[in-house]
Amino acid sequence: MVDDDKMICETLIDFMESLGHDATYSLNLRGALERLASDSFDILFLDIRLPDGNGLDALPKIHATPSRPEVIVITGEGDRNGAELAMKSGCWDYLVKPVPWENLKFITERVLKYRREKGAGKRTVALKLEGIVGNSPEFNRCLDFVANAANTDANVLITGETGTGKELFSRAIHQNSQRAEGPFVVVDCAVLPETLFESLLFGHEKGAFTGATQSQQGLLKTSNKGTLFLDEIGELTPKIQRGFLRVLEEHSYRPLGDSREMKIDFRLIAATHRDLQKMVDEGEFRSDLLFRMKSIVIEIPPLRNRKSDIVDIAFHYMRRFCDKNGIATKGFSPDFLEDLMAYEWPGNVRELIHAIERSLSIGQNEGTLYPIHLPVHIRTALAQSRLKKADKTPETGREVPTEFPEIKTVIEQTERQYLKDLLSSTGGSIPEICRISGLSKTNVYNRLKKYNLTRRF
Repeated sequence: MVDDDKMICETLIDFMESLGHDATYSLNLRGALERLASDSFDILFLDIRLPDGNGLDALPKIHATPSRPEVIVITGEGDRNGAELAMKSGCWDYLVKPVPWENLKFITERVLKYRREKGAGKRTVALKLEGIVGNSPEFNRCLDFVANAANTDANVLITGETGTGKELFSRAIHQNSQRAEGPFVVVDCAVLPETLFESLLFGHEKGAFTGATQSQQGLLKTSNKGTLFLDEIGELTPKIQRGFLRVLEEHSYRPLGDSREMKIDFRLIAATHRDLQKMVDEGEFRSDLLFRMKSIVIEIPPLRNRKSDIVDIAFHYMRRFCDKNGIATKGFSPDFLEDLMAYEWPGNVRELIHAIERSLSIGQNEGTLYPIHLPVHIRTALAQSRLKKADKTPETGREVPTEFPEIKTVIEQTERQYLKDLLSSTGGSIPEICRISGLSKTNVYNRLKKYNLTRRF
């Protein structure tokens, strides 16, 4: 149990021990992470508001500990965004205090049963991961989903920003599945118009439309016994969505201009950078199609959220590009790696790969790569970021103005506002103003005249 309320911790520990379980607690995140690093735990009850940080922010570190306990968030203040983050981060449940003892007992028994069955049925599998590199907790969680998806024939939806490697992950699922010997067919939904998409996907008979001078089989037939990967499926038009839904439901289709129904055996993996649920809510995507696609959902985090993988990716592709071009392996200067870590990578892994390739092309005759070899847009962004940080005052964090008024002007503005406030609070009483300000009557009248202030306003 991780909670800053000692009484709550001790009460829960007593309850768990009464059920026959070994239990302990920590009043802060630091102590919890130290215990998790040295001991083995099955369940972690985690509060959110802790003295040394937010419990949800610590989830990646918790999931990276050796025993990788199931996390049950227990908080005094329920929050929809917090619940969503907890679920997306792999938590078992999100509960709001107070939680009935019977509920805690039931959840604990269920989690321990799950852990026993998970351990008994776990097989060590070396996944084929062509081009997929990383070892961060976020990355390893994605690999767990890849392994699970590869062991089934269920439809998979892969989400993530552009450039995160959605196609690479889809290929990994295919290559590690029972369909690995079958075809892997890629369709980019974003670049094909509706009429061409139908013909490309379903195929057509001769004379089905103007220009159809001969019959052509579609990509659906090509993907038989294999995997069909629909990239950027959020770009499908309503008409295509309707037609493809029927294909998923019946696993049959009809080529354009043909009256025969064709049976097809394929596994669907779809990918998108868009929020399909939001599109459903706005009437832009079919809810029944979304339900059909997302039997398994893999959400690939952006590179900025798994920065510990950046150096591994950089070395991997540096070696690959050097081997491909027949040049000697390069070294990275410390400041080159520092710049890779400091950049936000809006284009994600794809942008990083291109940056490494570009750097190698510029520095191919040199033994070490330096920041000067990075693309100009990256160096510019880093320089601007450093300038912005330099323009922050350490005390307040506010940006320092680039232009300053004369000190005389600042003093006069302050003095005018001071007198105006005095007039308001004293009702214009000159004796009271003199008493508060310490000025003589003459000085008060002179200043009121100077700033064009009247006793009635």
